[in-house]
Amino acid sequence: MSKEKQIDDAVQHFRTLLTEQVDRVKTMKKDEAWVDYNTISPIIIGVCWGDGIGEEISNQAQHILEHMLNEDVKNGSVEFRIIKGLTIENRVEHKTAIPDDVLAELKQCHVILKGPTTTPQKGDKWPNIESANVAMRRELDLFACVRPVRVPEHNIDWTFFRENTEGAYVLGSRGIDVTEDISFDFKVITQPGAERIIKLAFEYAKQNNKKKVTVVTKSNVVKTTDGRFSETAHQIAKQYVNDGIILDEWYIDIMTAKLLDPARRHEFQVMVLPNLYGDILTDEAGQIQGGVGTAGSSNIGKRYAMFEAIHGSAPRMVNEGRAKYADPSSMIKAAAMLLAHIGKTDASQKLGKALEICSQFEKRLTITGRENGSTAADYAAYVLEWVSSPKLNDTYEEYLKKSATSVT
Repeated sequence: MSKEKQIDDAVQHFRTLLTEQVDRVKTMKKDEAWVDYNTISPIIIGVCWGDGIGEEISNQAQHILEHMLNEDVKNGSVEFRIIKGLTIENRVEHKTAIPDDVLAELKQCHVILKGPTTTPQKGDKWPNIESANVAMRRELDLFACVRPVRVPEHNIDWTFFRENTEGAYVLGSRGIDVTEDISFDFKVITQPGAERIIKLAFEYAKQNNKKKVTVVTKSNVVKTTDGRFSETAHQIAKQYVNDGIILDEWYIDIMTAKLLDPARRHEFQVMVLPNLYGDILTDEAGQIQGGVGTAGSSNIGKRYAMFEAIHGSAPRMVNEGRAKYADPSSMIKAAAMLLAHIGKTDASQKLGKALEICSQFEKRLTITGRENGSTAADYAAYVLEWVSSPKLNDTYEEYLKKSATSVT
């Protein structure tokens, strides 16, 4: 193939992508109202196991949710639906990130609890299909990935707002090899996309008495896309000056270091980031909290919401027969976030406190991923034991006081 033909083909490919993205912006500009869960009955909770260790840890979180929502299920205000079709085998068979019938099932739910799913990597045994997560976020317009990380003993209380539907991931499977020597991928930042995630971060700060929002970019080098994200953050920040909220900006490379800096990291509160940077930084933050297995994630849109672990499907654990020793904490945390999202605030707080007691304070059982640690089922039962304990609130407050004393 001639050089001119290769370039013409690449230009046509890019034109197709551009047309799709321009049309997407038009759709985003439509003013859709946020769903009001108080007006919905029953609230349909889809439980999507995923694959790898996903089924094991999803089952534990599902069991806890069913226990905590037992009365709601009985009176018909909540309904659970199991969605099994997101395994890597089924997705490969249908040659798509989310088969059409599975997507239709997902769209019949209001909120989704989703286990990890395998994303094929170039060179492995699976064909090049898009990440199920990326596809779900796009198809359901789950534009905000909200990830809280708390480590009381280090005075850490972070909330990350990661943009979910743009950036380096939105066209991640649609890059092109222009020639045998040149490959291109694409990064997309739109004005409405940047505005809605940054606005959401500031609104969260306002409603939760947070006084600092940090925007994380690489706008000194990636000047166009990251530059737009940065400029938009500074524009929106002006609307919150009277609320006492300040904006600062850090570049992604130094920000990864600052999260490890004991002298500075407690100063960060709310962080808002484009997609790739958010993925990197929240994994680091999860590790600081106790491992990525401890961190849950919410993916929020105006109509749908999905709650998940932040880690992958760990096929090595499955191949080695260790799936039952996987840490369910991430999915339990996701379940707590789901409860809060549908208005079950008390239940969410109970579950969050129980999980912190088990994972960060009492630590009667530990998860190692191997036989020398707890099974996922036993650990979930441990958390549920604390959820049901009349001593939960008093014990939690005692542990917080001890943590505050140790930090001082």
